[in-house]
Amino acid sequence: MYSPHFIVDHIIKYLPKDKKIWCPFDIEEWSAFSIRLKECGFDVISTHIDKGQDFFKYEPKQWDIIVSNPPFSLKDKVLERLYSFNKPFAILLPLNSLQGKTRYKYFKQGIQILSFDARVCYHDREHMDSVVKGSPFATAYFCRDLLPKDLIIEKLVTYERPLM
Repeated sequence: MYSPHFIVDHIIKYLPKDKKIWCPFDIEEWSAFSIRLKECGFDVISTHIDKGQDFFKYEPKQWDIIVSNPPFSLKDKVLERLYSFNKPFAILLPLNSLQGKTRYKYFKQGIQILSFDARVCYHDREHMDSVVKGSPFATAYFCRDLLPKDLIIEKLVTYERPLM
């Protein structure tokens, strides 16, 4: 599943313009994060395992903040790596990821949540021109050292926009 552009807009206002953003799960040509962040003037590095840049083994030489939509099935492993960098991040995860014995050891070091009044709809490879409605789970940004407070809940602004 791929994030629609509107969900990227919710995190943009919290990102400093002078920082280099690493999108480690994103193919530049169709990633909503890469496309929208660049449209808004951010310096973005997009990497993806399909291009030989495995997040768990690869790191760009210079970056300041990670912003992305990682594979939900790897959330524990992703969080372990994110916390090892000791740098700010904002990643989309199912809201129920807040619970879990494995994740607790990371979250007790600090976690911020940007959540919404509605569920996020996503694109998938078969629906790049419009989002698929009816997500079965709630999604939120899990952040570290980015938000002005630890919990922010916003009205989800939705609009149709193709990824390609």
